[in-house]
Amino acid sequence: MTAVGRVFAAVFPPLDEYSVPTPAATPVLGSAGFEGSVEAQLTIDWNLKDTAAEQVQWERAWHTATTFLSLPAEQLPAINDRDDLDRLYGKWWKHFTPEVAAALRYVVSPDSFGARLRKGQKQHDLLHWYFEEAGLRHFIQLVRPRILQLLEETDAKYAVTNVVIHLERAHAVYLHNLEEHIYPLCADGGGQEKRWIMSNLTGLLTYSLPQQKINDDLTELFNMHAEAALGIQSESSGTGQRKPPNVRRLATRLQDIGMGGSRLQKILADVMSGVLSTYIKQNYAGEWSSGSQVAAKLRYWVETRFARYIVEMLAPLNTGVRPQTTSETEIALSDVEKWQAIAIEHLGALRTEELFNIIVEWENDSRGAIEDLKRYVTNTAARTHVTSSFCEVLSRRLLQPGAATTEILQVYISIIRAFTLLDSKGVLLDRVARPIRRYLRDREDTVVIVVSSLLADAEETSSNSDVLPELAEEMQNNTTTTAQEEDNADLDFDDMEWMPDPVDAGPDYKKSKYLDVIGSLISLFETKDIFVKEFQKVLGERLLKQAHDFEKEIRVLEFLKLRFGEAPLQACEVMLRDIVDSRRLDHVILVEQQKVQGHRTALETEMHARILSHLFWPALHSEDFSLPFEISASQALWATGFEKIKQSRKLTWLNALGQVTVELDLEDRTVTEVVQTWQASVIYAFQNAESDDRRPVTKTVHQLMSSLSMSESFVRNALTFWVGKLVLRPSSTHADTYHVLETLPSSALDPSSSSKGMQSTLLAAAAAADAATSGPAHAVRSEEDIAQEKMEVFWQFVVGMLTNQGAMPLARIVMMLKVVVPGGFPYGNEELKSFLEGRVKEGKLEVVGGQYKIKV
Repeated sequence: MTAVGRVFAAVFPPLDEYSVPTPAATPVLGSAGFEGSVEAQLTIDWNLKDTAAEQVQWERAWHTATTFLSLPAEQLPAINDRDDLDRLYGKWWKHFTPEVAAALRYVVSPDSFGARLRKGQKQHDLLHWYFEEAGLRHFIQLVRPRILQLLEETDAKYAVTNVVIHLERAHAVYLHNLEEHIYPLCADGGGQEKRWIMSNLTGLLTYSLPQQKINDDLTELFNMHAEAALGIQSESSGTGQRKPPNVRRLATRLQDIGMGGSRLQKILADVMSGVLSTYIKQNYAGEWSSGSQVAAKLRYWVETRFARYIVEMLAPLNTGVRPQTTSETEIALSDVEKWQAIAIEHLGALRTEELFNIIVEWENDSRGAIEDLKRYVTNTAARTHVTSSFCEVLSRRLLQPGAATTEILQVYISIIRAFTLLDSKGVLLDRVARPIRRYLRDREDTVVIVVSSLLADAEETSSNSDVLPELAEEMQNNTTTTAQEEDNADLDFDDMEWMPDPVDAGPDYKKSKYLDVIGSLISLFETKDIFVKEFQKVLGERLLKQAHDFEKEIRVLEFLKLRFGEAPLQACEVMLRDIVDSRRLDHVILVEQQKVQGHRTALETEMHARILSHLFWPALHSEDFSLPFEISASQALWATGFEKIKQSRKLTWLNALGQVTVELDLEDRTVTEVVQTWQASVIYAFQNAESDDRRPVTKTVHQLMSSLSMSESFVRNALTFWVGKLVLRPSSTHADTYHVLETLPSSALDPSSSSKGMQSTLLAAAAAADAATSGPAHAVRSEEDIAQEKMEVFWQFVVGMLTNQGAMPLARIVMMLKVVVPGGFPYGNEELKSFLEGRVKEGKLEVVGGQYKIKV
């Protein structure tokens, strides 16, 4: 284009190629013009061969055809029924004359010389021109704005219905002339042309209208209709509203205008999936009881109601199928089974969401929910979804610092039982058990609770919050295989029911690894030494403090020997044998004493002793203090009898581990208590030296420490205990001074009294309860006590180094201790730092510039 042409085009832009109908023209010079209407003078010469004359004839026929098909620049008329189409004739549908018929045939028909001559030329294709006329001009400029206005209405379900009606009008206007006059002229009845037009119109609707808005409105409308038809109550099921439109009729209309098909099927599928989930949650959420009939009820509902509704809704979307009534609807069995499987998947998804609560309520009979979930986990994807979702909930709701270890263990036991029912192979349990086992392994009190629960009796489980009643019951009914049998299970070549590992099992999967509750808890720890060591401590406590037949302890020990073998538990077996032998030996010694003494008892006290092999027992409390004369005499007499039987062995008495039955005769009452040895020694020290002296005896803490050679902690613990029993009373004038309370004040005996004496009585009772549960009452020494004792030995080395070499940093002190201590220093920087900080608080050390030195 020249510069002049570009300027001219800028001022007078060219018209669109198909903007207006082609005008009448005489392209060949010397041709005569036409008078009157084109239609009246148009004649078609089908044998015309002259190129110039044929061009004139083509342009006149094109002009006649485009004039007939052109649309007025107006809004579409209001048509409420497809039968009310006569109003379109005249302006929208022009009269079809013979001249128009001849022109359309010449332009469109494949038999026409002009059509064959211009075949493949887009500018001479009448269908392309009409699509541009009807779609890009009329629809975009006049129809689309009205549709956007309708979509802005507040009530979506009525807005989308009005939009569909408006689009129906456009289709009726746009396609009438094509169906009546154009398609019959095309090859094969215009099938290819019809598909081309419908495809382009569908694309036009898709890309020119807000599809997301229309889809959302259709989803809301279909969802409301489905919930009403299936009797589902939801937030969208409001009252007092207008009756919603007939969605089946709406689906038919959408299919007719090209907005149905796979797009509408997808919307309907999403709606029905949501409706199905809503129905299942409303009717079956929280229904967990065993013998569940949920799956059977759900299948029946899907077959009788849900499947029929879907078929009725899908009928309009199938080519050539119209909506049927409920009685006429035929449903294929394969389709029903498919929808029932989908319903079971939705039920499984619900049970997966509820799985943690189902596990927590396991003891309240929630097995039915696991039975429902078992029908869902039939494929690898579902199994992975269940385990991953449950592990996420576990980490969020259970595996937290605020959760008690007993609670975590209780849930873990329920997990084992539930997942064993869910998957007998143990693959799912293996997956969900890993994080909880790893978390329990890091908790210090896990092994203590597990061991205590294994040895606990029924009475202990109800009174002790640190004991698991589920584990105690499991121990009563336990039947398990040995560890060796589990390891060799895959090597049993005679097992005719052997099955390979599941396809989704991990590389280190073992079938029976976690199925046994007790076995899974015992195997929590990386080495069995941790469990055996704690079991030895708890067993020692029970053997020294109880006087029953130890049937429970023997049974647990035999069970653990099956799991771990006999060698690791040899010390525990020796401990049990010591107690049994001690009873027999004690009986023999008492019989010998009675023979020597005759039928009378030489001493007022009767003593029973237990002989312990100290090499096999854990570290025990060995604090020494003075005992009452009667007890010391009984010990000497018993030791004499022992030496006669065991001549090569010598006894070392552990006074702090004994128990004494004390009977106190006071002026107004008699008090009988079973107490620790140091508590008996302290109260014995308050006895009058002369039997006729009735004055209350008064003692101070320092006097008791000196006379009994007892540590201050033992003395104060005993004094607090007897104050709580209303046997001793602290002095109101002298600190650390106590005297015997021979007679109780009246306020302590009168429950209705509100005097200060009653208040002191209540405080004393509270102190007694505290003293009974605290202080050095454990027979077996804790790891902290042993470590503290060792640190006292190392403290002497630290004092010597700081005295001789001056201030030292922590790292150098640790290095020096590893060199000078025989056998090496077994602790690290953090342990020594904690110990030295205690010495700093006591005023024995001070830290200057990060270096420790002796405080002067």
